[in-house]
Amino acid sequence: MRYLLIAALLISFNSQAQWKTYIIGKRQDTLNRVDLKGLKQGPWVIHVAPLRGEEGYDEQGIYIDDKKEGQWKRFSNEGDLLAIESYYQGMKSGKCQYFLYTGELLREESWRAIDPKNPYDTVKVLDVNDASKVLRYEIVKIEPKSYKHGTWTYYNTETGAIESTEQWSMNKLKEDVAVHNNDEDDLAPIDVRKGSSNKSTANNNSAQADEKKQVAKPKEVAEFEKKNSGKKKIKVRDGSTGG
Repeated sequence: MRYLLIAALLISFNSQAQWKTYIIGKRQDTLNRVDLKGLKQGPWVIHVAPLRGEEGYDEQGIYIDDKKEGQWKRFSNEGDLLAIESYYQGMKSGKCQYFLYTGELLREESWRAIDPKNPYDTVKVLDVNDASKVLRYEIVKIEPKSYKHGTWTYYNTETGAIESTEQWSMNKLKEDVAVHNNDEDDLAPIDVRKGSSNKSTANNNSAQADEKKQVAKPKEVAEFEKKNSGKKKIKVRDGSTGG
């Protein structure tokens, strides 16, 4: 029995020796652990006090290598559930829900986190003349962060009915994306027929008209005008007859 007690104490000492700091929770579990490298690990409970008119709250969830991971919950100081958020490597990813203090669902958000180890995405290259036609797919590098992606739903907190929805694609409303694609897609081939602006075309047409108006004068006429420039009006015989 004595040896079992010593072994249990050694195991407890070794497990706690790997943490730089930690606290013991109400259930005697080890919380808010910081490893010897200074990284947050495991289950955490965070208290944020009220400040400058902002309500305080409590958060609980899991840290892996100093980054939020999986499901995190936020509560008011009175214990009311305010939010359920999903994280991947410290970034929002997946569905997030937000509630009123009285418990009614306020909205649902959809997020997409970009893996820092693989910061690439596949995008569609559309036909500039037909936005519904996909010419090809290209792989582009994007910044590793959370993007609004998917359906965002807003609820009537009195009836619980859906008031409105939004469709997001990598931080852009899909309606805006459609309009953008119809106008000019950043990755789509350049339409050479649209290479010059309307203003430029108008200027070219005007210049051409001026050139047509400026017909070269005969040599004799040019010499006559030069010789008599600055003189009084000269009567020129044009070959006409009659009074």
